Amino acid sequence: MIPEAREVHLSRKDRKVLEACCRSPVTLQRDLKRARIVLLAADGRSTRSIAKEVGVQPRIVSLWRHRYADHGLEGLQDKPRPGKQPIYTKTTDKRILKLLDKPPPQGFARWTGPLLAEALGDVDVQYVWRFLRSHKIDLVARKSWCESNDPNFTAKAADVVGLYVAPPAKAIVLCVDEKPSIQALERAQGYLKLPSGRALTGQSHDYKRHGTTTLFAALEVATGKIIATHSKRRRRVEFLDFMNSVTAAFPNRKLHVILDNLNTHKKNEDWLKAHPNVQFHFTPTSASWLNQVEVWFSILQGQSLSGTSFTSLKQLQEHIDAYVNAYNDRAEPFVWTKKKVRQRRFKGRRITQL
Repeated sequence: MIPEAREVHLSRKDRKVLEACCRSPVTLQRDLKRARIVLLAADGRSTRSIAKEVGVQPRIVSLWRHRYADHGLEGLQDKPRPGKQPIYTKTTDKRILKLLDKPPPQGFARWTGPLLAEALGDVDVQYVWRFLRSHKIDLVARKSWCESNDPNFTAKAADVVGLYVAPPAKAIVLCVDEKPSIQALERAQGYLKLPSGRALTGQSHDYKRHGTTTLFAALEVATGKIIATHSKRRRRVEFLDFMNSVTAAFPNRKLHVILDNLNTHKKNEDWLKAHPNVQFHFTPTSASWLNQVEVWFSILQGQSLSGTSFTSLKQLQEHIDAYVNAYNDRAEPFVWTKKKVRQRRFKGRRITQL
């Protein structure tokens, strides 16, 4: 049953607004129909005739006649609607975060989306994934870290970094270390063409070993150039032999040598007495990253060793020597910079000492 029709009286201002709404090409259809209903009602038209002309149900015409009569132009706007209540709330998000702080189920190395959904019981796995993505939580990616427990960390680090940024006058600063057990692996190599037409370089999974070599390297901080030799082993005797070749390369010069805490680098007092121009500086415990030659070893691995194949140990050694010569032709010193790191300590750090 249609409610009794309400009389509609339009002010001159309201009529101009509604007529402009009807003429505008950007007016929404719902607003256009409401404006026409009110204008026709103000002209004295009946509810049924308005409904037939506008193309709506009579009850719709009656609704907007009453709304305008009671509230004016504001009555033609949609009222706020509560909408559908969300299934998952901030409480759900807190439950997911709280669960991530707990260890994963027994037998699993880490949490996954399905495991989290199963543990929560009433949360869909797709929402779990959306929540993790929105908070930039990656359950697969892993970061490794190393915390030095050296009580003299500050003093040792300052000593090493001081040699980088303000080396002693008329002295040579060298970073020395070894890259042990570099394997001469022989692999079948070539190009692999995919069905899409894309060509990739590739190598076979199987390989043949032809021995290993240990590379001793000294990086001159001021120039970035490398002195390198090969050895079968990396005992104290091989280390001191390499140091003899280094001192011979810089005769009558004061040498400051930065080393890590490998046992073969220490307790060499007799050799140091025989070479008074050489002074050893050691990085803090578990902080060999302070040694710049480690950076060069990473460059060597990426540019020269990864993805290569060697049919003999001699070929590997000649390959490395050729790279060292090429690197020295364009060598530049590393720029030592300092960056502020704001990072919370990791939770659940467990190190058991037996």
